[in-house]
Amino acid sequence: MNDLPFLLMSLVMHTKINNWLFACVMSIKKGEPVERFLGLVHVEDTTSLTLKKTIQSLLIKYQLPLSKVRGKGYDGASNMKGHANGLKKLIMKESPSAYYVHCFAHQRQLTLVAVAKENIDGQWFFWQLAYLLNVLDMSCKKICVVRIAQAEYMIEALKLGEIETGQGLNQEMGLARPGDTRWGSHYRIVMHVMHLYPSIKKVPFRVGKEGKGAEALGAQTLLRVFNLFEFVFLLHLMNEIFGYTNDLCNALQKRKQYIVNAMDLLEFTKVELDVLRKDVGWEEFFKNDTSFCEKHKLKIVDMDGKYIPIQRSTKFYRGATNYHRFHADMFLGVIDRQLQELNSRFDDVNTELLRCMAAFNPANSFCAFDIEKLVKLAGFYPHDFDLEEINQLRFQLRHYITGVRNDDNFKNLRSLAELSRMLVKRDGFFSV
Repeated sequence: MNDLPFLLMSLVMHTKINNWLFACVMSIKKGEPVERFLGLVHVEDTTSLTLKKTIQSLLIKYQLPLSKVRGKGYDGASNMKGHANGLKKLIMKESPSAYYVHCFAHQRQLTLVAVAKENIDGQWFFWQLAYLLNVLDMSCKKICVVRIAQAEYMIEALKLGEIETGQGLNQEMGLARPGDTRWGSHYRIVMHVMHLYPSIKKVPFRVGKEGKGAEALGAQTLLRVFNLFEFVFLLHLMNEIFGYTNDLCNALQKRKQYIVNAMDLLEFTKVELDVLRKDVGWEEFFKNDTSFCEKHKLKIVDMDGKYIPIQRSTKFYRGATNYHRFHADMFLGVIDRQLQELNSRFDDVNTELLRCMAAFNPANSFCAFDIEKLVKLAGFYPHDFDLEEINQLRFQLRHYITGVRNDDNFKNLRSLAELSRMLVKRDGFFSV
């Protein structure tokens, strides 16, 4: 194994007192990845230079040269993946082909973190949602109020023909607290609050009227915010952002996911978000938002009027109009931040690397096979292919595809993993 390329995975674990570095490597045996645990090493700090030296010492102990690393996997913290001085950059200085690939599902979740927790308007909105759940407190009495109010609302809506009946429709929705590591739960709470909006309003009203002390005061404050155009605007905006990206999020979490499908879905998502931010997208969004407000008798702000901040000082928004705040700062600001995060976390190198690898996919009689992409893939690893080998690769790949398509052993293969195992099993059959 020592002479073969390998993948390096590391994880920094923080405790109250110490920092620990967990490291393992993955090699290929019989065409299958084999993960080997190397060790758990104490580090004085978690700077990228310290981590790099520690990993290098650990690899040397097992006679594994850093120059043989062909891939890395760890979290997305700045000390790990920083483009200037992160661990990713330091290792690539010694092994340029040690490409860093972060877990796609985790990267997708981190793009939502940026929108929900780093954008000031998104942060304010999710604070209000958290406060709403605290007021509801998930008590049986308050949940019962929501259920009764929702049942009454559904009966009235059915009479007016505003909703349809049928199997699977109009199911009861809960208000479970979202989890920071399960970003799909944030989409669900946003959807459920929109759906239960008129019913939820009755809870803070009742608590504010019948409660005592801090509980009543908190409920009255929440009810005021809950009735504001700004809250409803951000509720609809988060529903749009999460809705456009939810299919991508679900696809990336599948255990078995075709690489090209995932990459295509990523590109489709970015295109859809880009269309949303244009004038037509804004007009459609604003129309739906104002229609919701009219339906629930909420005051719609004058877009040409002066912006009055909620729970924030007016000093930060002097001279700002409602149109600028709602269109530029919130609508475009949140969408642009989401696009920026998608482009940053799913960079062109990793995307192209995976697209090229997918050209080896054996499914449907190797229909994805593409010589140009595979030659390009070899170019990502200049230390493994010299100029003469690159020139010969086109001809060898033609021999390879002819061979596998005419060999019954390679028929009905469905994945790169199955192909890898079969190639090792049939070692020497093809001169590739």
